[in-house]
Amino acid sequence: MASLGWAVVLSVLSAASYAAAAVAQERLAEHGQRGLSRWAAALLLTAGGVGLHVVALDFGTVAVVQALGTLTLLFALPIARLRYGVRISAAAWADAMLTVAGLAVIMSLSVESGRPALLTTAEGRELSLITVGAVGVLTLLAWRCGPRMRGVLLAAAAGTAFGISSVLSKAVIGTVTDGGLRSVSIFVLAMVVLFAIGGYLLGQFSYRGAGLAAPLATVSVSNPIVAAIAGVVVFDEAFRSGTVGVVVVAAAALVMTAGVIGLARRTAAPPAAQPSATPSGELSQPGGQR
Repeated sequence: MASLGWAVVLSVLSAASYAAAAVAQERLAEHGQRGLSRWAAALLLTAGGVGLHVVALDFGTVAVVQALGTLTLLFALPIARLRYGVRISAAAWADAMLTVAGLAVIMSLSVESGRPALLTTAEGRELSLITVGAVGVLTLLAWRCGPRMRGVLLAAAAGTAFGISSVLSKAVIGTVTDGGLRSVSIFVLAMVVLFAIGGYLLGQFSYRGAGLAAPLATVSVSNPIVAAIAGVVVFDEAFRSGTVGVVVVAAAALVMTAGVIGLARRTAAPPAAQPSATPSGELSQPGGQR
């Protein structure tokens, strides 16, 4: 199987694991972060998603692997069906198709750079400090907001941390491939672990009082956007057809984002409330949204 094929398969499996982890995290939040078995389930599923994701990064560009991570929201369709017993609407399927279409365009235009995915310690330190600053600002702003906005901001911080963790992970893989384990920067490796753990904890807190929809959508959008931008800047990842290709990819990213947000709105139960079906079979949302 070609490298892109392995990247796709591993990324899809990773997205499925992350989707199940998101449900486990939401349930954990519903029970006040209590329950050893709930913590274990959430951690194991997240760890499985992370492992598959890191291996996928060895086969594909950051832009492709991170974009495939948005498939987590596609798995919300069967999750909603099984957990809440609701019919999957035509609008939800349309959003799913938008997401897949956007992904297909991004994947078809993405190409690897001509150089190995390597980072110097100085570059890794600079990228890490910028990320810590961005995550810190989002986290501080979150605690001054209401539950819904707090969840969105914490999820954005989590997505940023996860995205940069993926970029640094690819750098570690490239370094090991190029020069062996001894050439890996301890600082960069520590930042990979720190951002992964920090992203998990921020994601966990984002579900408290905000339900599953808004935080999961925010993480699913912010993660690939941050990682793709960093991949282009740090690793010189590019897209076919030059400027035209970049414009097309940007448009595809907007289409994919619209699909992801639509999926989140239509596939998750409202926070802090029992799910109730409308006559059409979809879940009713707070404020009359559907």
